[in-house]
Amino acid sequence: MKELSIKEIENIKIGSAENKEAGTGCTVVLCEKGMAAGLDVRGGGPASRESELLKPMATAQAIHAVLLSGGSAFGLDAAGGVMQYLEERNIGFDVGITKVPLVCESCLFDLSVGSCRIRPDKAMGYAACEGAQKQNYRDGNYGAGTGATVGKMRGRDFCMKAGIGSYALQIGDLKVGALAAVNAAGDIYDWKTGKKAAGLLNADKKTLADTEEAVFRSYEVVENKFVKNTTIGAVITNARFDKTRLCKIAGMAHDGYARAVRPVHTSSDGDSIYALSVGMIEADLDMVGTLAAQVMAEAILRAVWSAESAYGIPAARDLFP
Repeated sequence: MKELSIKEIENIKIGSAENKEAGTGCTVVLCEKGMAAGLDVRGGGPASRESELLKPMATAQAIHAVLLSGGSAFGLDAAGGVMQYLEERNIGFDVGITKVPLVCESCLFDLSVGSCRIRPDKAMGYAACEGAQKQNYRDGNYGAGTGATVGKMRGRDFCMKAGIGSYALQIGDLKVGALAAVNAAGDIYDWKTGKKAAGLLNADKKTLADTEEAVFRSYEVVENKFVKNTTIGAVITNARFDKTRLCKIAGMAHDGYARAVRPVHTSSDGDSIYALSVGMIEADLDMVGTLAAQVMAEAILRAVWSAESAYGIPAARDLFP
């Protein structure tokens, strides 16, 4: 296997835009010729747009963009900028009188990090598309990862900074990569060693506590949990699959979440994964799904390693250099 940049996967462009002061941003994956896509949502509190398009029974067989965004449900406005950008270039589903760009989006909650009044909007979605033309994507505190944090069971004072991460592998002609904007309620682990990488801090704010142990201390029912988390991501491959099979690959990629995030898929997360097919390589479904879980777990880890301390929230690179 050969490691490569996710930007080396053909037929896509990835770009980001953010407001650093406000602590929010968005990251777009563009495929102007259209890409088959599937989706698997496992968290209890998703904020999403056009998810119904990706169900096997829906007519559309391809979409033109996936947007990962901060801003919680407010951030869904950013997809309008992606649609405008594509419409101006005559890209979309031909309905006879015009072309309608098909844009799917998932959002994470970052409103408590910077300014809750500034969120990804139409202008920021458009700017992310302009960034995609320059392939300006970067791991860390950029795009959808700008305001991302992890280990939030005890609130902001004991959480850690995370961001967005990527990882890709090539085997022969096959390429499989992953993007992950990591904003989990739980802790983050190195999937290869089992060692904790980031998450809930102890009272000294220098060492790591254990979110699962904290959860296990009480089984008291908690009503009206505040949904403020969510890890959102995408698996991208140059293998050829239809959206039914891509939904299966997205489901298998969630094993990468389970390897790297604990606890995961809770009622206060909106954990979602898109699977995108942007090429014509013939490859086995189960092999690609298994590889998707691996690259997703590594992308999550890199989102933590590449994050920088910000907004008074420490990052792993500063606490554990």
